Amino acid sequence: MGDAEIIPIGTRGRPGRGQHTGKPSSASRSLASGPRKATPRRVPQPEREPEPAPEIEAGEPVGAVAEEPAVGPDQVSEGAGAATYVEERLPQGGIPAGEWLAAFQQSARELFGDQWEPQLARFLAFLRRRVTGDYVVDEYGFDQEITEKFFMTALRPIAQKWFRIEVRGIENIPAEGGALVVSNHSGTVPVDGLMTMVSIHDHTGRFLRPLGADLVFKMPVVSTMARKGGTTLACSEDAERMLRGGELVGVWPEGFKGIGKPYSERYKLQRFGRGGFVSAALRTQVPIIPLSVVGAEEIYPLVANLPSLARVLGLPYIPITPLFPWLGPLGLVPLPSKWLLEFGEPIRTDEFDAVSAEDPMLVFNVTDEVRETIQSTLYSLLMQRQSVFR
Repeated sequence: MGDAEIIPIGTRGRPGRGQHTGKPSSASRSLASGPRKATPRRVPQPEREPEPAPEIEAGEPVGAVAEEPAVGPDQVSEGAGAATYVEERLPQGGIPAGEWLAAFQQSARELFGDQWEPQLARFLAFLRRRVTGDYVVDEYGFDQEITEKFFMTALRPIAQKWFRIEVRGIENIPAEGGALVVSNHSGTVPVDGLMTMVSIHDHTGRFLRPLGADLVFKMPVVSTMARKGGTTLACSEDAERMLRGGELVGVWPEGFKGIGKPYSERYKLQRFGRGGFVSAALRTQVPIIPLSVVGAEEIYPLVANLPSLARVLGLPYIPITPLFPWLGPLGLVPLPSKWLLEFGEPIRTDEFDAVSAEDPMLVFNVTDEVRETIQSTLYSLLMQRQSVFR
């Protein structure tokens, strides 16, 4: 026995298993390579009784062997009397729906604040009203809900952050009743009208109803948006109806001559037309409020024009600025000039009779008074302004 080879228990007589010689075993290699992957558990099944051998009938060749039953994929046979195993499949992992909902609520609270649920509810209610048609539009096409919740919300950051509009004399606008706001026009693109609308609404809560030119209502998309925002065709009939109805009406008598004038003539008022706005104010006995806007002339400095191409396209002018069309779409971004809006003292018209609107001399005198008031205020504001951009 002294020279006999000692075989460790469990090695089945093969050297190299459980000893420090030869190759490492598969178990040790799997331990060195990392944690083993989980395998499905096998549940032992009770051993089956051996079936009796079939009897050999006469005529059957001796030595025939009965066929053994096929072994399924979930059964493992390792010899006679070995236990049969069946795989037990474990349920796959997942995140419960409650945890998904809690994570969504937490992320929405971090992004939109604690009031995100009421805001979402209001937004869904707004969509429901728009889809079902449960909203009010007046006889001119004005949609107060879409104007306040969409147009004003979109214009407000531009007015407050980009142009930094400073409003003066807002107390001259009556809290109720009809009134006519008359303003100078400038800027190459009528942005001053939009900024006037949002400024009046934010300071008084009233909606300004602008009178627009024919070109505004010939554009497919612009005309629809203008109607919903409260713009009405610039005609005496509509203006007088709105003034009698207690609306706050806005008019820019210079028209395209004002917004399309070159930069060298900035803040010089053009002709105010035939005074149709004064006649409407005299007939309806509403006050005229002059408005002077400084800062709009510098957003798109107009240095040239293409009149021939403008006539072909049916436009009043085609502007050329230091940035447009040279920079493409980037040239359409307005320069961030500092704006000043000053509302002057109301010019009363109730001192005259309604038939005074037919007196051309009186209409001319009131029109000239409004124009001179706006022009003198513009010069005063330019003297007070430190620079174009602050």
